[in-house]
Amino acid sequence: MSRTREYVSILRAIFQRQEPLSYLGEHYQIPYAGVDKTGLGKPLKSILHSRPDIPIYLAAIGQKNVELAAEIADGWLPIFFSPRHFENIFLPALEAGFTKAGAEKWYSGFDIAPSVPVMVGANLEACRNSIKPLLALYIGGMGAMKQNFYFNLACRYGYDAEAIRIQDLYLQGKKIEAINNVPDDLVDDVALCGPPERIRERLEIWKAIPITTLNLIAYDLTSLRTVAELV
Repeated sequence: MSRTREYVSILRAIFQRQEPLSYLGEHYQIPYAGVDKTGLGKPLKSILHSRPDIPIYLAAIGQKNVELAAEIADGWLPIFFSPRHFENIFLPALEAGFTKAGAEKWYSGFDIAPSVPVMVGANLEACRNSIKPLLALYIGGMGAMKQNFYFNLACRYGYDAEAIRIQDLYLQGKKIEAINNVPDDLVDDVALCGPPERIRERLEIWKAIPITTLNLIAYDLTSLRTVAELV
C-alpha cells in the first residue's frame, strides 16, 4: 500500500509538470538514488503536454486497498463485484477512505467502475456455465493456496465451503470439477446472465447503489449491445 501511495504521488507530479521531477520516498527515488557511476542523473520534466489532472484508478478488492483507492485515487476498479454485498463489505472501506481525503470527496466525481461479466442468451444455465470457468480460475488457481485474494473475496460473500471445494479441486488439476462446483448464486452475484428481460431485472440491483461505470466483460457483440441498450 505504501508503494502504491508513492507511485500515485509520482504520477500526479509527472502529469502536472510544475517542475522537474524529484522524489525521495521509501520505495522510489527519482533520480535513482542507488549507485550511479556516470553521475549524470538529474530531475527531468515530462515532455508530454496533456491535462494535468489525468484521472488515476486503482484496481482493488481487499478492504485496505479499497480504502486507499477512495483516499488517493479518482476511481475504483473492482472485479467480481457484488452489488448485493456493497453496503456490508465495500461501503465501510470507501467511507473510511473518503473521510481521510475529505468529507466532500464522495460527491466530487469518484468513479466506481466494476468489471461485470455478461452473457446474454435464452438458456440461463448455459449463460451461467459460460461464466463459471473464469470464477473457478480466479478462486481456485489465481495465487497461492493461503494468499488468493479472489478466494478470500468469495469467502467474504459467504461462499466459504464452496470456495474451499473449488480451490481444492483446481489445485489437484481437476479443473472441470472445480468449474462445476461454482454456485449459480455466486455467478448471479457478480455477473449478468440470461435473457434480456432477466438482465433488465437484475440491473435494478446494480442501479440501486452508487456505481457510475459498468466495465462490461462481454464475449460477444449481442451481449454488449443488449446491456448497453438496457442501461
